[in-house]
Amino acid sequence: MSGLASRFEACWRGLGCTNDPAPTYEALVAAWREPHRVYHSPDHLRTCLELFDEVRDRAERPADVEAALWFHDAVYDTHPLDNEARSARWAREALAAGGADPSTGARVADLVRETRHDAPANGGDAALVVDVDLAVLGFPAEEFDAYARGVRDEYRWVDEPEWRLARRRVLAGFLARDPLYRTPELRVRFETRARDNLARATAALRQ
Repeated sequence: MSGLASRFEACWRGLGCTNDPAPTYEALVAAWREPHRVYHSPDHLRTCLELFDEVRDRAERPADVEAALWFHDAVYDTHPLDNEARSARWAREALAAGGADPSTGARVADLVRETRHDAPANGGDAALVVDVDLAVLGFPAEEFDAYARGVRDEYRWVDEPEWRLARRRVLAGFLARDPLYRTPELRVRFETRARDNLARATAALRQ
């Protein structure tokens, strides 16, 4: 997370927050560094922020999108099913405490909830957040495989038959989306390879 403090402060100010961003930044850093995280780590956050920089001009409200990326896996526990809701609540409460307008906190919270990935993204900024978060599906095969191993490690407490069934359902849901990526630049860059990776991973989970 080295070097990201000034970036977070710029985003914080862009959201209309007026108080010191350091406590929120430090709490987020601590959360992203939790030892049980393998894939959902500071590296994932940094990758998301760097990729967002490449398509930032697509955002209607860039600060909202960036804030949603900062908070989207702020709560990450593989046992409960409410990580996105809890992350969204943290975002909304942090921004309210920071002095942002309530509507800003509500928008950012809505964007965070989109990363539950249980339905196609709703709207342009939501599509950006979702597409950036899912870009790893279209990374080169060795990077996709490392991502898959990392997520499996985070769910190491799930027995193998249950994992294979649940994971096939998740991947099949992504494959069923047409298109998978709604941001044009990211669709061109990642769509074909993502479909190849997902098909290959789904087949492996049936073995």
